[in-house]
Amino acid sequence: MKKFLNDIRSAENPISGNRKIINTIAILFLGIALGTFSKYLDFRQTELPGVLMAINGVLDIGNFLGRFAIWILIALCISIYSNSAIRASINVFVFFVGMVASYYLYSNYIAGFFPRSYAMIWFGFTAVSPLLAFVCWYAKGKSRPAFMLSVLILAVLFNMTFVYGWGYFEARSVLELIVFIIGLTVLRRDTLKSSVLMGTISIVLASVSYTHLRAHETEADL
Repeated sequence: MKKFLNDIRSAENPISGNRKIINTIAILFLGIALGTFSKYLDFRQTELPGVLMAINGVLDIGNFLGRFAIWILIALCISIYSNSAIRASINVFVFFVGMVASYYLYSNYIAGFFPRSYAMIWFGFTAVSPLLAFVCWYAKGKSRPAFMLSVLILAVLFNMTFVYGWGYFEARSVLELIVFIIGLTVLRRDTLKSSVLMGTISIVLASVSYTHLRAHETEADL
C-alpha cells in the first residue's frame, strides 16, 4: 500500500519539527479567525462599518461564507500544499476544529443561540476531514490516479459553485465563480492539454452526477 501511494505522490521538501508545529498553529489561528469573522458577519450585518457593509451588500459575503464551497477550497489548498498526506490530515483537521469551534462558540455565547442541526453537520464534516485531506493530498501527483482524484475534486467543486439545469446555467455568486477558478488553478496539471482535459471531464462528471441525483429526487417525489 505504501508503495502504491508513493507512486501516486511522495512526500517532498521535509521540514523541521518546529516548523511543523508553527505551521499547524498558524492554520489553527486561521480557522479561528475565519470562523469568528464568518459568524460576526452573519450576526452583526446591520452594525457593520460602512465600507464593510457596502461590500457585503454587493457581494453577499455572509451567505457566501455560510455555504460549503469556500471552506472546501481552503481545505483543498491546505491539503495539497502540505508536505505529506499525514501533515495534510493534521492541518485540515486543525483548521476545521478552529473554524467550527469559534463559529459555534460565538453563536452560543455571543449571539445567544445554538443551531444544533447545522452544528451536527459541521461536527461530522470536521470528524471526516482528516481522511478527505489525506486523499486530496495525492491529487497533485503526476500519475493517472492523481489525475482522476483531481477530476473528482473539481467535479464536486463545480456542483458547489454553479446552479444549472435544462435551459439555465449560472454561478451561485461572483465569489463562487472565483472559488471555482482558483480550484481549477490549484489543481492544474503539468500541461495545458492535461488541464483542459481535467476540467472537461470534471464538468461532464458533475453534470451526469447532478442529473442522476435530480432524477432520483423526482422519482422520490412521485
